[in-house]
Amino acid sequence: MNSPEVSVVVPIYNEEAGLPTLFERLYAAMDDFGASYELIFINDGSRDRSAALLREQYERRPDVTRVILLAANAGQHMAIMAGFEHCRGEIVVTIDADLQNPPEEIGRLVEKMREGYDLVGSIRRQRQDSAFRRYASRAMNRLRERITRIKMTDQGCMLRAYRRSIINAINSCHEVSTFIPALAYTFALRPTEIEVAHEERFAGESKYSLYSLIRLNFDLMTGFSLVPLQWFSMVGIGVSLLSALFVGVLALRRIFLGPEAEGLFTLFGIVFFLLGLVLFGVGLIGEYVGRIYLQVRHRPRFLIDAVLEAPDIRVDRRQAQTPEITPALGGATAAAAAERHA
Repeated sequence: MNSPEVSVVVPIYNEEAGLPTLFERLYAAMDDFGASYELIFINDGSRDRSAALLREQYERRPDVTRVILLAANAGQHMAIMAGFEHCRGEIVVTIDADLQNPPEEIGRLVEKMREGYDLVGSIRRQRQDSAFRRYASRAMNRLRERITRIKMTDQGCMLRAYRRSIINAINSCHEVSTFIPALAYTFALRPTEIEVAHEERFAGESKYSLYSLIRLNFDLMTGFSLVPLQWFSMVGIGVSLLSALFVGVLALRRIFLGPEAEGLFTLFGIVFFLLGLVLFGVGLIGEYVGRIYLQVRHRPRFLIDAVLEAPDIRVDRRQAQTPEITPALGGATAAAAAERHA
């Protein structure tokens, strides 16, 4: 079977309410665009009926639909990685299932890729998020760019298109935690960005809490740069020089003016500042050590319970050049696994 030109990878996590509308708009947009395509839905351990709806949709359109059922929730980026390992298209597009990025915009990304770019990012136009999310996103974008030197105008938008060469490079990486858009930019030779529409979330709530967003940005900064450690080293050198200067001033004062009776709270303030600095440094080093710890265990990043796909597609994928590096749970047929998820 010939490989499609476009693969669309869609991670799914508890999106039962919005899936029927997603199917309606996504299939219509791809049919109208006219390119050969496949849609890869990854059920990321959903606790609602998302897996059952995905199975029903596969039965309706098995010619262009493939469903990957993960055994447990692995996170958005690991779910997309599972899709990358199974996609076959020359152009691979990622899109969220919440319909904030309209499926009708996929055609514009593909047209831009046809101009010869190997990576097309997107910038949300008139972003439909809270003011706090918009300002926090801009601040993190600026901080991330200074630390990693990776230039992405809108790092939080997952509507992106990748060339097959970029996908193969990403699949060759075995990182336990990563940020896919930034990883792709490290491999891209001709990246570009376009503006895309942005809509309000169709149903449900965002899966990213404030804590999740902070963790994601920690992964982004510590996973692609040593600058935080270098900055902290420079701060440590500066504080050491100031501390030495302060000790010298106190020694001269004691020689010429006698012992100091006051200034106890000033000393406490300096000590607490230095303690805070040390604790911050320990936490920062812990981030890097923690990443090393997760990596050296060599545990699978995710477990695939079943893959719903046509038999001829399965044979075609086994003959592909991209290696299969993530084990699936043995002994379970696709139908039985789908029943369990349902």
